[in-house]
This record gives sequence, structure tokens and C-alpha cells, in this order.
Amino acid sequence: MATTAAPARPLPSVRLTLWLLLTVYIFNFIDRQIVNILAEPIAQELKLSDTQIGLMTGLAFALFYTFLGIPIARLADRPSTHRPRLIALALALWSGMTALCGLAHSFWHLLLARIGVGVGEAGCTPPAHSLISDLVPPERRASALAFYSLGIPIGSLMGMVIGGLLADFLGWRQAFVVVGLPGVALALVVWFVLRDPRHADAAAALGARSDAPALPLGAALAEVMRSRAFVLLVCAGSAASFLSYGKTTWTTIFFQRTHDLTPGEVGLWFGLLGGLAGILGTWAGGYLADRFGAKNRRHVLSAPAIGMALAVPLAIAAYHAPSWPLALALLLLPTVFNSLYYGPTYSAAQGLVPLRARAIAAAALLFFQNLIGLGLGPLFFGVLSDLLQPAFGADSVRYVLYGAAVLGLVPAFFFWRCSLHLDAELDRKGA
Repeated sequence: MATTAAPARPLPSVRLTLWLLLTVYIFNFIDRQIVNILAEPIAQELKLSDTQIGLMTGLAFALFYTFLGIPIARLADRPSTHRPRLIALALALWSGMTALCGLAHSFWHLLLARIGVGVGEAGCTPPAHSLISDLVPPERRASALAFYSLGIPIGSLMGMVIGGLLADFLGWRQAFVVVGLPGVALALVVWFVLRDPRHADAAAALGARSDAPALPLGAALAEVMRSRAFVLLVCAGSAASFLSYGKTTWTTIFFQRTHDLTPGEVGLWFGLLGGLAGILGTWAGGYLADRFGAKNRRHVLSAPAIGMALAVPLAIAAYHAPSWPLALALLLLPTVFNSLYYGPTYSAAQGLVPLRARAIAAAALLFFQNLIGLGLGPLFFGVLSDLLQPAFGADSVRYVLYGAAVLGLVPAFFFWRCSLHLDAELDRKGA
């Protein structure tokens, strides 16, 4: 009898892969967002201005996160790269740097540690999006990417609740250490459990060839940015991210300064209820995109466009509320509406580019979203708060958030404009 080579170790199920990637992304956002709930006690101990808070929570992280995202995505698009192991190495790095944040004794020490977190987290989402898009058929891709994106509200929820409670009982330094170290153990699980379909016998069934050359970086970026729909999607996603990161940071501080809550109380109530609203919105965005996009693909982006417009008056009412329970209750529906865009945005982006440029597409979108959103959102609102303090005192944050709520019309407009081009461009791409 003829002998055959031993088969490669079988791939984990798609469901197991999605759950493990979701867990990684939850850790990603716990470590990214915990600094928001800890910002006020950090600022009090290290004597930081609102501008320095914005720099620490946003720009220091985002600069390295965004600029490293493109070369890491390029590496992920190479057929020889083992994407799960790339994710595992990134996870170990950012988790260790999160723990080191707790050892900082000056603004600059903390800034360097946050830069390290950004360097590590740059290696998570581009390879994860590429991996998911290989494993899931196009008609289910929005739901799959929305499921992965649940890591954003779940991680933000857990970061606020756990970080706030730890800050109240142990202090902000210990909070960083406690949330950072478990990620190193999770990295080992990812390394040994997840497989890359490009390195398994199933690769042929997925249409991938290990000897297929990757697109040159310039060609991949040119292909991505040639799409008018993709450019509009970048504008929409960047504006939404700018407001999301900016409002998250300063809403937590708003509840502490204006309504006199402790970090633990803000983390528990705003983190828990806001996180649950974000989870609902993220799931609903993927569901609505798959359901209505199957009838007309322009409707993949209809829910984000409508939802963000509807959120504006509700958010203004929330920041004007005289008590924190009423403010929190009024924020829940806008949080659902503003979370509808995650799955539809990344699903549309993956369909607008060639197979070998999927990680680059995710990285390009993340580049603008995080440089403009995470990098400039908290910083811009922090500078604005400092400028308004002479006139409004501690209430300056409230007026900053009024403006942030009105700006929600900007991403709503861009999502609507993008939807007008989406169907025709997906037809041309054969998606």
C-alpha cells in the first residue's frame, strides 16, 4: 500500500477560534481602557493637567499603535506568517506593559509604559480580522466580526468595573498589575491552541496557497485606498472613534467631578450598564447588517447612520440631567445606537479589498480610527476642558460633552454617504 504523509494537526472549530479571539480582544480593551477609570486618581497623585490626562489616555498609546499596525498587517498578510502566534506574542507584550504601568512614579514613566501597551496591541486586530475573514463565509462575516468586536464593550465594561473596584480597595497601581499579568498566561493558550488555516490541510478548501506571493505593500495600500466607499468608510469610522474614545474618557471623569462618584462607583454603574448597552448595540449592528444587507447591501451601513443621528438629542439630555442616576439612564440608548457600527464597518471593509490585502485593509482603517479617534479624541476634549475651566470650573467637562454629542452627526453623514457607493463597489469586487 502506498504511504502518505501524516496529516497536519486539525484546525480548531470556527466557534472555538472565534471565542478565543474574542477573549483576547476583551483583554485588549481591559488593558487599553482601564486607564480611563484610573485617570482621576492618577492625576491627583501625579499632579496632571487635563491635557496630560488626554495625552496619557490617548495620543501616547495611539501613535505607536497606529504606525506599527501597517507593517504588522503586512506581516500578517504573508502566507508564511502564523497569525495566531503573532497575536500571542502581541498579547504577552501588551499585558506585561500594562502591569508595568503600576510601577510608574512620574508622568513620563507612565507615558512610556502606555506606549509599550500600544506597541503590543498593534499586533492584535489586523491578523485577527484576516483570520476570521478566511474562516467565515461573506454572508456571515458581519456577524462574525461583530462577535469579535464584542471585545470592545465587554473589555471596556470589565476594565471599568474591575479597575474602579481595585482602585477603591487597593489603589490604582495594584489595579494595573492585577489586570495585566493574566494576559501573559492567555498568550500561552493562544500559542498552543489556535492554528492558522494557511498552514493546515484545510488551506486548499479556503482558497489559500502557501506559495502565493503577498501583495507588495504599496500595491496593497493603493488597492485599498482606490475604493471611494472605503475612503468614506475611513472618514465615518474615524469620526465615530474620535467621539467614542473622547466621550468614554471624559464621561467617566464627568461622573466623578460633576456628580461626586468614586472611581469604583463609576466603574460599577457606568461601566456595567454602559458596557451592557455597548454589547447589545455591537451585536445588533452585526445582526441588522447581515439581515438587511442580504436584501440590499447598502443597508449594511444604514443602522449606524440612523442610530448615530438619533443618539444626539438623547446624549445632550443625559449630560444636562441634574442627578447621576438619570444621566446614566439617559445614556444607555445613545450607547446602543453609537455601538451599531463596529461589525458593519469592518465587514464592509473586508469585502472592498482583495483577499491578500485583508489585514492591510483592517490596519488602514484602524490606523485612521485610532490615530484620529484614540489619539486625538481624549486629548482634544482634555485641551478644550482646560480652556473652558476659567469660565465653568469643574463643570467644563459637561460643556465639552455637549459639543461631543452634537458632533455625532458627522459620522452619521459619512456612513450614509458610504452606503450610497457600497452596493456598486461590492459588485465590482465580486464580493
